[in-house]
Amino acid sequence: MWLFLVKRKFWNSSIAIFKKKHLTLLLGFILTPLLLHSQKVPDDFKRKVDSIINIGSAIYKDINTPLRSSRRDTLLMRYFNEASKRKKYPAGQAYALNQIGVKYRNISNFKNAIAYHQMALDVSRVAKNIEFEIFSLNMLGVVYRRSDAIKSALDYNQEALELAESIKNPSDGIKRSINVATNSIGNIYQTLEQYDLAIAQFEKSLILERDLGNKLGQAINTQNIGECYEAQGKLEEALLNYDISMDLNEQINSKRGKIICTSGIAHVYVHQNKTTLAKNMLEEVLEDANELDDKEVITSVLINLGWTLIRLKEYSEARKRLNKAVQMAKTHRLPSHIAEANKFLSELAVEQNDYKSALEFFKERKKHEERISNDRNLRYVNDIIIRYEAEKRRSQLEELAVENEIINSKLRKNRTTFLIVGIVIVLFAFILYILYRQHLLNNEKKLLTLEQSMLRSQMNPHFLFNSLNSIKLYIINNEKKNAVHYLNKFSKLVRKILEASSLKEISLAEELETVELYMNIENIRFSNEINFQTKVAPNIDIHTVKIPSLVLQPFLENSLWHGLSSKEGPKNIWLEISRESDQFIQISISDNGVGRAVAERIREGKVLKRKSVGIDITKERLANFSRDYQNSFEIEIVDLYDDNQQSSGTKIILHIPTI
Repeated sequence: MWLFLVKRKFWNSSIAIFKKKHLTLLLGFILTPLLLHSQKVPDDFKRKVDSIINIGSAIYKDINTPLRSSRRDTLLMRYFNEASKRKKYPAGQAYALNQIGVKYRNISNFKNAIAYHQMALDVSRVAKNIEFEIFSLNMLGVVYRRSDAIKSALDYNQEALELAESIKNPSDGIKRSINVATNSIGNIYQTLEQYDLAIAQFEKSLILERDLGNKLGQAINTQNIGECYEAQGKLEEALLNYDISMDLNEQINSKRGKIICTSGIAHVYVHQNKTTLAKNMLEEVLEDANELDDKEVITSVLINLGWTLIRLKEYSEARKRLNKAVQMAKTHRLPSHIAEANKFLSELAVEQNDYKSALEFFKERKKHEERISNDRNLRYVNDIIIRYEAEKRRSQLEELAVENEIINSKLRKNRTTFLIVGIVIVLFAFILYILYRQHLLNNEKKLLTLEQSMLRSQMNPHFLFNSLNSIKLYIINNEKKNAVHYLNKFSKLVRKILEASSLKEISLAEELETVELYMNIENIRFSNEINFQTKVAPNIDIHTVKIPSLVLQPFLENSLWHGLSSKEGPKNIWLEISRESDQFIQISISDNGVGRAVAERIREGKVLKRKSVGIDITKERLANFSRDYQNSFEIEIVDLYDDNQQSSGTKIILHIPTI
């Protein structure tokens, strides 16, 4: 993978600086062991350090977890550095040196910060500890960005990002470094006023921080997004992001984060003409910033307060705040803050009609802005980004090509297996189809058998013989008119039964006509003693309702031969049709016969026991018909009793679905 060739002239120049101007820092390195002895290091911290060194973990998280609360104490970190150096524990050295560098960075002592981060980087590289190398590169990038050294900042952050993304299975520490690098690159875009690109970087980093559950990282990125929106004039979006960042900072009790958020919110309030409120907020937060002793944050708050005072026409106090900001920014080499403070000093001079001073401040502002965002810097940043993205895409394509080759190789090796599996699947599907067809054929055969059995039960020889004998008696008795009348009915009944047997369903009207003919023929044998009545509810159209063919006759036959044949006195059968619901109609067949219990005793006493198979066949037919409907056909048999609890007949209820 392509690596950025970052120039490393800094270290040589740093040595020269040490020799000429920073003898104090050099003496500090030499005298550190003596200072540690003269200042008391707590015993519990010493025990922690001994435990960490004995474990010897090279992972940032394993060291940071027990030392997190002490990492901003330079005395303790110097002790940890010396102890790690004596015990040849480079990970501990890198950790301690970086934490000391962060401490210097947070008070805007950037030269010392760079020196410590560079030492941490050198220790990490000698020990070949990738995680701490990436972390040190990122810290150098952050320091250079804070001091507006754009090119150097981008070099370090890009190198950190590239190195981190080259790790296939990164640890949480390396993932965190990817987030830091991404955020830092976003800050560089923001400094160069490339706000859309900056927001894209911050949002990418924000997603990664959420995945790691790092609320500090989320707060920083959300604050940065708010600043970009404010610069674009999108004040409501800026306030929304500031509020989210403030909530996250309060959750983790980040004093620095809360100060920066408050300053940002006050800045928006000035734009919204809530100037007095903004002034009060900034004066209060300035006290907190002074306690924090972060020179960059103090300078930023002073500039915001100076601008706010200009809006309130408190010119004297505004000049005081802005001059102090310029002095602090120059002392700590903060070019962007020098430029911004001079911008407002120029505005203040115009307000007071001092155009000569306004021009001088304007020239000073432009000089420092040129240092930050000149065309050469912009071209350099764009070239680096284009080269990095191109290299990243090329690497991704190479990885995809390798993965594709592996996949193709596996496909070639498994082609025979896939072919065999395909053949097995086809054969299995064919077998399932054959079984399914066999099942359908069996069902059709069963249904045909049931239809044939039903036809035989309807046209059984006993019924035909007895019916013809009854008609023959009319002929013998010379009752020609009755003989012809019933012979016509008999022939019509036979024809209807034969026609209905070839149909799956018939209309209720046709079924009732067949039933009427059947009852007329059977009534001859009962000497016309059977009183058969049919009642149809008005809301049922018997011509449109469809029911299975020849379904009612077996129940009527059962009522005749088991219920009424042994009864003395009036013999009644009632057939009633009503609508049970939108989905069902109800057909009930009631008789006033002897009841099922008595009929069973009579049947048991007979020598020739007649078994009624018509109802069983009908039940099977209805069960088969149910497959074509959403609802099922249901049959109820109810025994009827009089007031004295004596059997008074039987009632058959058929629930016929309509859908």
